[in-house]
Amino acid sequence: MPVANYYKLLQVDPEAELDVIRAAFEVLVARLDPERDRTGVHDVRLRELRRAFETLADPGRRRVYDIERSATYGMVMPGELIGIPIEEPEPVAVAAGAEPPSARGRSATGEAADVDGHGGSSVLNFGRFAGLSLREIAATDTEYLRWLSRHSSGIRYRMEIEALLRNLGEQL
Repeated sequence: MPVANYYKLLQVDPEAELDVIRAAFEVLVARLDPERDRTGVHDVRLRELRRAFETLADPGRRRVYDIERSATYGMVMPGELIGIPIEEPEPVAVAAGAEPPSARGRSATGEAADVDGHGGSSVLNFGRFAGLSLREIAATDTEYLRWLSRHSSGIRYRMEIEALLRNLGEQL
């Protein structure tokens, strides 16, 4: 759940001192007139302002709030890990005569496998091109590869996609 922006609510800078925050709170509360507002919105607004002021006025709570807020709105660049653990799939028992999982383009260590003539190119296991290597997709649909390199599900393939497009004389 996103963290409310208490600084914006109180109309102060995130680096504002306590005196400035208190003054802004008092001015905004003074503007709320229950006599004029018959809808009860002033009660909701007053609760929001109080919650924001109580959080920002206490140094410990403000520090925790700032940490939560920065984690929620922090930028993530392409290729960066964002702290979400990726679970490895459970090993699958292969029946006699069945095709092992590595034959689908990945070795047991998760590396791209040169199986079925994919030439070491990663094989997608999702989407409309599931089962095809990036090299095979590059031969038919470069626009999809450009999209995939920007999409969250394809970020891990970005460098390989860039190399494939470079070899084709195209740019990302």
